[in-house]
Amino acid sequence: MNALLLYCRPGFEKECAAEITQRAMSVSAGYAEAKPNTGYVLYRCFTEGDAEYLVRRLQFWRLIFARQMIACVAHLQDMSVEDRISEVVAAASEFPLCGELMVEPVDTNEGKELSKFCRKFSVPLRQALRKHRKLTDKPKADKPVFHLCVLDGAEMMLGYSIPGNNSRFEMGIPRLRLAKDAPSRSALKLEEAFMTFVPPEEMEKRVTSGMNAVDLGASPGGWTYQLVRRGMMVSAVDNGPMDEGLMETGQVKHFMADGFGFEPKRKNITWLVCDMVEKPGRIARLMGQWLANRWCEEAIFNLKLPMKQRFSEAERCLELMKQFLRDEGVRYQVTAKHLYHDREEITVHLRREPRRDR
Repeated sequence: MNALLLYCRPGFEKECAAEITQRAMSVSAGYAEAKPNTGYVLYRCFTEGDAEYLVRRLQFWRLIFARQMIACVAHLQDMSVEDRISEVVAAASEFPLCGELMVEPVDTNEGKELSKFCRKFSVPLRQALRKHRKLTDKPKADKPVFHLCVLDGAEMMLGYSIPGNNSRFEMGIPRLRLAKDAPSRSALKLEEAFMTFVPPEEMEKRVTSGMNAVDLGASPGGWTYQLVRRGMMVSAVDNGPMDEGLMETGQVKHFMADGFGFEPKRKNITWLVCDMVEKPGRIARLMGQWLANRWCEEAIFNLKLPMKQRFSEAERCLELMKQFLRDEGVRYQVTAKHLYHDREEITVHLRREPRRDR
């Protein structure tokens, strides 16, 4: 098999397929296969060996709708229940030495029923792969990750991803729990965003106590909650009420105002966050203006997408923002992801780059 396997949110296979086709065609000719509500997409390469080339050459962080990117080596069907381990090991004969094993279902209702099987199956498979020198004795972060995607008990796909160009989470999904005192489930969106966009080794420096932050469209305070628990001082902007517990912390100042008309009096804001329900193009431009005006250093925000043409609309809005920043002479970094806790939206991280001396 010579394909890329991409995990995605069920119902977004079409968007994931359109995106990988656009990104991959400049590197390797092929075509995408996407079945509705399966939670994955296959991009089949025409030239032998191109899947391995793509998984190293394509930049995973640039893919909006893919949760994981895997060089898919084999698709096993009608597997023998008595000896599935041997079939997997044989199919992995040409694999590089991997440093970690992930046995994972797809993110569907049927897939969730296979979670227990995946956990049990991973134990003997790990031992067999180590015996055949396809897996290191101890986890090694600098080695490829061995993925076994379990579609059912008799059908599996196997491949590997490249460290530094993949998601470090199983199924591409961080496991988070909603705190009891969080004002809303939206708090999980920002927690996942920080984990996705800020490298673990930089978290302590870039997301830390004492920083000033602004939350546009803050009510009731799900995103403000994440900033407060990290020790930040927050300007919460919304005409709606804020959670009483957040206000009692003394770290939040509530501004009864519209997010589009708000301007911070002090321009020492590190983080701007925004989850307002508004047209995505309007939000993207507003975020660009905050960065261009030097009102913040980094921003995390959501773009609510229409039901149709979601990929093209995301691309259009991001390009409008990028062009505005280029016209303003702003050096920036931008990443967009359809996170696990997102629904009909994508989450974007925008960061000002430091000026370079000429």
